[in-house]
Amino acid sequence: MDFVFERKINYHETDRMGVVHHSNYIKYMEEARCDWLESVDMPFSLLEENGITIPVLGVSCQYKYHVTFGDTVIIKPYVKEYTGIRMTVGYTMEDKKTGKTVLVGETKHCFTDRNLRPINLKKRAPQFSSKFENLLEK
Repeated sequence: MDFVFERKINYHETDRMGVVHHSNYIKYMEEARCDWLESVDMPFSLLEENGITIPVLGVSCQYKYHVTFGDTVIIKPYVKEYTGIRMTVGYTMEDKKTGKTVLVGETKHCFTDRNLRPINLKKRAPQFSSKFENLLEK
């Protein structure tokens, strides 16, 4: 499945130089990830109802090109790595108008219960685990 998340840049997200502040790109990745999980019938609310949380362990970004107020970015999240205990989500972000790559990034996650104790999704919730395995980019 080729999921695409579009995000228009707001004025308040820019800095004094008129470009998007680097911290906002991480928020855009989070928005894309939430929307993406919803599109594959695994919204965070459903995961949490089943006692599953997916905390972020790390974030990595390579900024390739800037965007400014009024631009629209296209974000494509995908599963880079999945073990049942940990997952890495990759992101490509492009300027919709120019097609230039704006950012290449990833977030690292683990799966935990409500008490933030690590769980193996393959054993705890195989119905969700199989969905993540199907999303794994090969």
